[in-house]
This record gives sequence, structure tokens and C-alpha cells, in this order.
Amino acid sequence: MTMLSNLAPIPELYVSYESAQKLKAEAADLTSWDLTPRQICDLELLMNGGFNPLKGFLSEADYDNVVDNMRLADGTLWPMPITLDVSEDFAERIQLGQDIALRDLEGVILGTMTVTDRWMPDKHHEAKMVFGADDQAHPAVNYLHNAAGKVYLGGPVTGIQQPVHYDFKARRDTPNELRAYFRKLGWRRIVAFQTRNPLHRAHQELTFRAAKEAQANLLIHPVVGMTKPGDVDHFTRVRCYEAVLDKYPASTTSMSLVNLAMRMAGPREAVWHGLIRANHGCTHFIVGRDHAGPGKNSKGDDFYGPYDAQDLFRKFQDEIGVEMVDFKQMVYVQERAQYEPHDEILDKDQVTILNISGTELRRRLREGLDIPEWFSFPEVVQELRNRFPPRSQQGFTVFFTGFSGSGKSTIANALMVKLMEMGDRPVTLLDGDIVRKNLSSELGFSKEHRDLNIRRIGYVASEITKNGGIAICAPIAPYETTRRAVREEIEKFGAFCEVHVATSIEECERRDRKGLYKLAREGKIKEFTGISDPYDVPADPELRVETENVEVDNCAHQVLLKLESMGLIAG
Repeated sequence: MTMLSNLAPIPELYVSYESAQKLKAEAADLTSWDLTPRQICDLELLMNGGFNPLKGFLSEADYDNVVDNMRLADGTLWPMPITLDVSEDFAERIQLGQDIALRDLEGVILGTMTVTDRWMPDKHHEAKMVFGADDQAHPAVNYLHNAAGKVYLGGPVTGIQQPVHYDFKARRDTPNELRAYFRKLGWRRIVAFQTRNPLHRAHQELTFRAAKEAQANLLIHPVVGMTKPGDVDHFTRVRCYEAVLDKYPASTTSMSLVNLAMRMAGPREAVWHGLIRANHGCTHFIVGRDHAGPGKNSKGDDFYGPYDAQDLFRKFQDEIGVEMVDFKQMVYVQERAQYEPHDEILDKDQVTILNISGTELRRRLREGLDIPEWFSFPEVVQELRNRFPPRSQQGFTVFFTGFSGSGKSTIANALMVKLMEMGDRPVTLLDGDIVRKNLSSELGFSKEHRDLNIRRIGYVASEITKNGGIAICAPIAPYETTRRAVREEIEKFGAFCEVHVATSIEECERRDRKGLYKLAREGKIKEFTGISDPYDVPADPELRVETENVEVDNCAHQVLLKLESMGLIAG
């Protein structure tokens, strides 16, 4: 009997142990590229066969075809550009045909790459084709324009060693390790469930049913690489998954973690996830409503339709080699005390249908409200409560932005004193001048340096927030992209309250306590916000305060009321 194709070993890009030792020694002389966290995820799945048939980062011809037609140049289905984006400086130092060493953040060499292609991509086109819109409200489009390097390198990769993971080692499997595991257990049909959220009872019912319908075993296959900003961190999620695993019959269900950097690309992402699961030995894949959707676009509409991903997957199902299992919306029927697929309930008018949305769950956690047992398992709720105590016990950041002399520091100082009076959490003030003296004394006022200064403030504020304290920041922070990056950094750990101190430039100039506007008008200070350098007015801050003819005390009080309404301080 021949081995089932989904369980036969697949090609990896790793060389043997002996060759790896030799390569490591030789690689000491190669030019090195330090990989970003996202590139490390991509490289791991390239090397271990998760991205089979790719042999490395895409060439320009493959990239163009993937972007336009979802296929490699040879016609193979592949929907997602996997490219090595680098800075222009680095790209200029590289000759085509040259080998470079790919290292992790600690400098450990993971592999080498022969650079066969180098080009400047049209990122606006890539955004439109891959993500459906060049809209920076999409996290991957924002990443593409504001974080990714300007130049792409392509070429085959030689794997030397796997990226190092210190967490959940026993739960991480390469595609070949999973295939071997399925062979050993005699599993033939395997349905994969992709998740980036904690599992509640509805998910358990849904996966149970999916496995039953497909007459398959179940692989819970959560993503622990990079998901969407604002998602629950993977440490908490994996602890939640482990709590739920006991609720499944042990012989039919397994869990493995996949170190994937999601792009949240909806329909294309679903096809990509299918191909990745095929490489991991799965035969079926559950595709949900709005699978891998990033939420709302800048107009407030969903990026993708609820069934776009399922439609596209169905179209390519045979080529992917994995059968789609439709995701049923499971709801709780109170009278029957059980979960049922919403569209199969015939007596909808006679029964009470209960459901808790993700938003509602977050609200209940934030406000410390009851989460009923029909909705989730007590063990999962406990893990989530440990990680997300009620908001009034969490750290948070208040971020003031406005022109120089608008009154940011004065209000921030008053706010600090009021919060210290409450005394339930440590308060730190990161004022522009304090930071310039202690954190950024070597920085000037060019755009690059001002960005760097704000990012440093954001980093310190995120650490304070993570550790349960209150950070009050009062820089000018003129640029929207930088403020957004700081918000994302902080919202991983707690709330972010942006306060726009909306004093007009004329009023600031009238006040001009430090005489800076006068110097700027005389051209003695270059790049001065509001005079010779732009200020992006916050479109949607949590609070806007007017300071003209308003007491400082009153302004600080407005901020307190806002914090109270956000549930951050007890009323």
C-alpha cells in the first residue's frame, strides 16, 4: 500500500547537520541581514516546508505574477507575496548572485540566501491587488507603507537551523513532524481549525461538528506568529487552548502551533491558509465568516464581505488539495441548553437564542462583569481575567498632542497631580522637555529625529502601561503615522487616550513663553511645527480640549471625566 500523499514527507530547505556546521563557519564572512519578526516567521515556514513549493523569497517574476494572478510564474497557485524587504542602503551593498546570511534579532544565523533579484516594488499596486484596497486602515497595508523596507530581494534559501522558540516547545511541529504524527496515529482525514482568538464553547461545538461531518480527526492549529494589532497575546491564548483541549476526546483531537505572520488578507489569506494546511498534512480546513478579515476600512465598512473568503476558497479547492468545511454560526438555545447552527433552528420564534460577540466579551472583561458558563469554560475565563483585569485596575497611557505652547505640559502636570491624589497606581509624566533631557539628549529636530523621540516616548509608555502604571505623555507629536504606531504599541497592553490640545497657532504664538515662535519666524529655528513644518491634526482623538479662556484645572478635569467614562478610573 502506498503512503497517502498528505502524509508522505515533503521537501524542506534545511541542509544536513554536518553541512549546517560547515555553512555556519563560512557564513561568518557573509554580509548579514537582521530579519524582522515578520521575516523570521516567513523564513521558518519557507525552511520547514510550510510554504512548499517555494524554495526561497520570491523572484521579481514570481512576485509580479502572484500579485496580479495569485500564481507563481510557472502557473502554480500561490496567493501571497513572500518577499525579503530591505532598506535601500542594504540593497545597494548587494551584488546579484551574492550570498547573504539571514540572522535573527540576537544575531543567530538561521539560513543563507542567494540574491537573484532586486527591485523596487509598486506598493500601491501590491496593496490594491493583495488586500483589495490601498487603505492604511488595513494593518498589512499600513505595514507595507510604513514599516516594510523599500526594496525587495528574491532568491533561493538554504536552511541552517530553525528559529529558536523558548515557549511551548512541545506544541510546535514542522509539517513533516505533523505528517509523521498523523501516520503514527493512523489518522487519514484531518480537519484543521485556524484560530487567532481564544476558544469558547461555540468554537468547540463548531469544531466538533466539522470533524464529525467530514468524518475526520481534528487539528486545532492556532497562529502564534503575528496576528492583528490588538489581538490577545499568544501566551494567554495557548494557555486558553490548553484549558479547552481536555474537553475534546483525546484520541480524536490534537493541537499544534504554527508560527505564521498573518496578513489579514481575507479571501487570499484563506487560500494561503489552505495551502499551508495542505503542507501540514491536513485534508480539510474550516473557513469562517470573514476569514482573516482585519475589520473596518477607513470609511467604516468591512474590508471584505462575510463569505468572500469561502467563495474564493471553493473556486480553488481542488488545486489547494484541501476540502473546505463551512463554518456554521453556532448559537446557544436556552430552552434546549445546547448549541445549534443558527440556520438550522426551525423554531426561532419560540426559543431564546443567546450569543455573545467578541466586542461584548471584551466589554465584560473590561468592566469585570459576569461571563456566563454557557458562553465559555470557567478555565478560559480565568485565564482571560488574569490577563485582562477590569480596566480600573489596568495600566493606561494619556497622550497629549498639540502645538508648542498649547498648554500640553501644564494640563499634563495638573492631571498627574489629580491622579496621584487618587493613589491607586503609580503615575509617570513623560513631558517633552524631560524626555529630551533624559532619553533623547542626542537628538535634533529633523523629522527623523522627532519620530525617533516620539517612538522612544511610546516605548517607555508601553512598558509603564504593561506593568500596570499610568503614563502621561505630552510631546508635540506632529505626525499621524507616528502617533498611530505609538497607539498600536500601547494598546497591546492597556488603554490609550489621545488628547488633542486644540489651541490655535495664533494663540500659541501670543503666549510664546519660551520665545520660540519669534526665533522660528526669524528663521533661526528650522522645521518648527506650525510655522515651517506641518502638524497633522488628529482626526479622531478620544478628547479634544480648547484651552483659550479656560482654566487649566477645568481642562485637566475634562480629561479625568473622559478617563472615567472609559472605565479607567473609578468614578
